Amino acid sequence: MSSERRKPYPFDQIEPKWQAIWDERQIFHAPNPGEKNFDAVKPKFYVLDMFPYPSGAGLHVGHPEGYTATDIIARYKRMRGFNVLHPMGWDAFGLPAEQYAIKSGQHPAVTTRENVAKFKSQLKRIGFSYDWHREINTTDPRYFKWTQWIFLQIYNSWLNPKTNKAEPIKTYRGKNPDEVRLAYVADVLVNWCPELGTVLANEEVVDGKSEVGGFPVVRRPMRQWMLRITAYAERLIDELEGLDWPQGIKLLQRNWIGRSEGAEVDFKIDDKKIRIFTTRPDTLYGATYMVLAPEHSLVDLIVTEEQWPSVRDYREKTARKSDLERTELAKEKTGVFTGAYAINPVNDEKIPIWIADYVLLGYGTGAIMAVPAHDERDLEFARKFNLPIRQVVQPPGDEEPIGFVGDGVAINSPIIVGLPSREAIRKITAWLEERGLGKRAINYKLRDWLFSRQRYWGEPFPIVWEDGKHRVLDESELPVVPPPLEDYKPTGTGEPPLAKAKDWIRYSKKAVRETNVMPQWAGSCWYYLRFCDSHNDKRFVSEKAEKYWMGGGKPGGVDLYVGGTEHAVLHLLYARFWHKVLFDLGYVSKSEPFQRLVNQGIILGEDNQKMSKSRGNIVNPDDVIEQYGADAFRCYEMFMGPLEQMKPWSMRGVEGIARFLARVWRLMMSENQAGQWELSPAVQEVDLTNPQRKILHATTKKVTDDIESLSFNTAISQMMIFVNAFTTAQTIPISAMQPFLVLLNPFAPHLSSELWEKLKLPGQITEQPWPGFDERFLVEDEVEIVIQMNGKVRDRMKMSIQASEEEIKNAALALPKIQELTSDKQIRKVVVIPKKLVNIVL
Repeated sequence: MSSERRKPYPFDQIEPKWQAIWDERQIFHAPNPGEKNFDAVKPKFYVLDMFPYPSGAGLHVGHPEGYTATDIIARYKRMRGFNVLHPMGWDAFGLPAEQYAIKSGQHPAVTTRENVAKFKSQLKRIGFSYDWHREINTTDPRYFKWTQWIFLQIYNSWLNPKTNKAEPIKTYRGKNPDEVRLAYVADVLVNWCPELGTVLANEEVVDGKSEVGGFPVVRRPMRQWMLRITAYAERLIDELEGLDWPQGIKLLQRNWIGRSEGAEVDFKIDDKKIRIFTTRPDTLYGATYMVLAPEHSLVDLIVTEEQWPSVRDYREKTARKSDLERTELAKEKTGVFTGAYAINPVNDEKIPIWIADYVLLGYGTGAIMAVPAHDERDLEFARKFNLPIRQVVQPPGDEEPIGFVGDGVAINSPIIVGLPSREAIRKITAWLEERGLGKRAINYKLRDWLFSRQRYWGEPFPIVWEDGKHRVLDESELPVVPPPLEDYKPTGTGEPPLAKAKDWIRYSKKAVRETNVMPQWAGSCWYYLRFCDSHNDKRFVSEKAEKYWMGGGKPGGVDLYVGGTEHAVLHLLYARFWHKVLFDLGYVSKSEPFQRLVNQGIILGEDNQKMSKSRGNIVNPDDVIEQYGADAFRCYEMFMGPLEQMKPWSMRGVEGIARFLARVWRLMMSENQAGQWELSPAVQEVDLTNPQRKILHATTKKVTDDIESLSFNTAISQMMIFVNAFTTAQTIPISAMQPFLVLLNPFAPHLSSELWEKLKLPGQITEQPWPGFDERFLVEDEVEIVIQMNGKVRDRMKMSIQASEEEIKNAALALPKIQELTSDKQIRKVVVIPKKLVNIVL
């Protein structure tokens, strides 16, 4: 028996055939301005996926959900007459390949190359219309040369507060440019994992252990490269406004940046002073103690001899906790008294200074004034350690005053007593400023970006050190390529693996290379720009290509950006920051990278759990495609439910979609006695009936509207309705199938391409214009009338919407069923409600 007969339709032959044709003819290549076949008349549309990290495990069915959505949009927009940029590449630096190198000795580049080949073959098998000519890989020296070049631009810039824009560092008139550079070196507390031999970001630490491998993590100070993203905090908030992003994602970004207005206030400690930031200076009279972050440098200077052992032990315990654990609201409050006291500037009261892990060195000044009557955490802490609680705000109504955190009226506060909170804040801030005790301030929760990693597999910094000072390499020396190593294991000393490459480190007799590498985020901060001009070896992107593909009348360049919510904060924030620096320096034409953002929902396993190896619920797309075909896989991914929602996978659901596609095939094809498929004799050049014309135009309108709104599941539902309407037809009009196949093409490109060819329709289906619809054919010219007798439904009939009441009445009474029911009865009255019902009263 042939393979064709074993399958509902021969997708196993059709799909490889069309994928080979698309590859060979480079159907989806988008030429740049000035290149052959570029059509300047067409508008542009740049649709982008968040490019994947190519792991050894390959794709599971959750990964291609967003890719399928963008592919439908890309194919649709091409048919709507757009020049479409739809590229794919690899975010390929990362810890897993390095970990595998440590275990196996295999160079991470080899592992990465193998993983990329696997991912690419899987994506090609799904039939995505990527422009593979533009493929990029962040580990390719031709790519990371420009990542390093962008770092040089950041290093050689500062944010001028007068213009609120980045400028070349040479325009800075101060004595020490290193104080204002957008890239600088600092000793900072980091999450250090000895086993992995690297610094981890807060989000890479879970319950005091590394997310990769579950190894213990400790806090320790280390010299790190930092990027001054805080200089852009205000713009990163304000310029979200013009972007078409989900409100929830905008809120996440705003909360992460964490803008707050208040005052900085100085508290004296003997001959020293400590500055705190507070959003509620009106509660200063209620400050009954202070808390410093355990790591605060002042702790060593003020702790008493008696308290030193307790302070030292507490610091050691805190060093083993992540910032997330330390600030967990539900956790029990802990702390230690330093033995020192500070002076409250508004009443000269001595208040005790404690250390506690819920205060972070990286937020504000690393010190707080504690007002337990009006702060939940301070209150919990004060009650635990029997510290004074003093009410200074009277809440409205009969609300409980202790623990009240809202606005009220100031009490027990001589300078501002009786004033509403907002007025009290303004008055006491002015009072502090007059006396040099404080000033108005805006604070951000956002910290500068820790940009160093103690790894091998990352972009080396284009930096050398000489006589304890850093300087950048010349652009002509890029790319700086990681040297080969025999051993990728961590040094154990905190020095990065690159420190082992003694010859490579020695840049000259006096200078040595930087041995840290950049984080994985670096390559993904600008990849969307490289896609515009991926083979340019003279510039990171040509001005012409950038202006075209990132152009348009809105703030953002990429027209549609689709990816998971796990990148809702950091990747988007970092990419926006880099883009703004490049914009300020005149290298790009727009201030924002991504205009419209859509986050696809997670696809769960069939057990309603997140897919994972340990649960054994991972579904490999290769297995699904083997059994049902790529078109069925694509359509099911979109049919499961709204794109943004979380939903469980179901193989029965895939089977249902496969049956629908088989019905499409059999609508136009039939098997002969030899078991071969041939064009069905029912397919003919005949006129459409009115109902057929109506369903065609209704389907065209619905699918068009649904693609525009990314409602792919309901578009597929409408196409199912269309197919059902034609399944029982004696003849299948080619004039209906031709536009239908174009509608189907973005969803099921292989099947629709094959049927287009079988029908001998002109040209390639991918080159066809998107079908239009005529509203006239969507207007209802008939309406169903319900026939009642004494209020009970007895029959129904179709009537023209133009029919008069008399015509409707006569038609109802003439119905055979009604005549039978009224033959021996007297009709007392006939009530007609036009376009709805007839009620015969006996």
